[in-house]
Amino acid sequence: MRVIGLMSGTSYDAIDAAAADLRLEDGQIVLTPLGMLSHAYPEALRAELSKSLPPATTTLEQVCRLDTGIGQAFAGVAEQAVEQLCGGHADLIVSHGQTVFHWVDQGQVHGTLQLGQPAWIAEATGVAVVSDLRSRDVAAGGQGAPLVSLVDVLWLRGRPGTPVALNLGGIANITVVPGTADPIAFDTGPANALADAVVRDLTGGQSTFDADGVMAGRGQIHPELFERLLAEPYYARAAPKSTGKELFHLGYLAEAMTGLPQLAPDDLVATVTALTARTVADAVHAYGGTEVIAAGGGIRNPVLMHLLAEELRGVPLRSTDDLGMPSAAKEAYAFAVLGFLTVNGLGGTVPSCTGARHSSVLGSITPGLGQLPVSPPPRWAPTALRLD
Repeated sequence: MRVIGLMSGTSYDAIDAAAADLRLEDGQIVLTPLGMLSHAYPEALRAELSKSLPPATTTLEQVCRLDTGIGQAFAGVAEQAVEQLCGGHADLIVSHGQTVFHWVDQGQVHGTLQLGQPAWIAEATGVAVVSDLRSRDVAAGGQGAPLVSLVDVLWLRGRPGTPVALNLGGIANITVVPGTADPIAFDTGPANALADAVVRDLTGGQSTFDADGVMAGRGQIHPELFERLLAEPYYARAAPKSTGKELFHLGYLAEAMTGLPQLAPDDLVATVTALTARTVADAVHAYGGTEVIAAGGGIRNPVLMHLLAEELRGVPLRSTDDLGMPSAAKEAYAFAVLGFLTVNGLGGTVPSCTGARHSSVLGSITPGLGQLPVSPPPRWAPTALRLD
């Protein structure tokens, strides 16, 4: 089955599309990458999205406009992916949409909202779309995140020691895959979220991230602010757990700076970059990780990766590219796999990773022009993911 995964993360900088041939074979999911493409959000849409996200307030009218605008933007990328990556034909499109709110209260997730109306994608391409993949896990008592954990487990199971998959998007998350015990996955805290917010604020939106870690590299870590940020109760909570920009935003950082002298911009970016490295490494050490395999936009920040390598204290740090999975497309491929499981009637979650009562078949299906690509469930669930 030829499947396209569409993804925009919590940094909401671009929409990624990754295409793959997927099949079930000998107890495995076999994934043959067909390529990826990425397009930045239209600037006006990105600005509207930015000013509507927590802690900002918004209206139902604005939510409706965003749902349509994001859906249309995803549809445009999907059309290009069908033509450029799939030679004009795809069997299924899987759209993560854009997360705009993750409702967490006392560690329990009560709801999650991803915008990007899938009907626009189905109408533009004629291809059936699987979307809204997180909600079913939440309904089953789970965190709805990190959903990529099933793919991490299938892919990394069997490697020596305790491999840890790391994603450095707006929020950082890990999947720990021990040899014998149940796997564990959770959001460790901010990856790029705080640094991006600082850069965007300081430059009046002219820059949206610390390109190549230049600001962090020039700055000095402010010890008192660093300790205040590390005192955030979220880090001490037991997994499974998830978080988002509902917690880690510019106002959160401003509150942590109360009473401190004004910090130089570079020092502020250096401090929140160091926070990411420390909290990720602490999580890896807490669960006995023996290697870290990273993906996400954060791996393109050499200062963050250098700090993380130092904090890991000898635990090897490599990218998914080293194992054959294109790091820039990893999450899009992961959601392609989850949608593929959905139309095959197979569960897309690991309960020990999300905290759900059971594994669930994820998402909702929006029909395309032809028959739905729904298959009868196979007699077995896959136990591994192989890249072909």
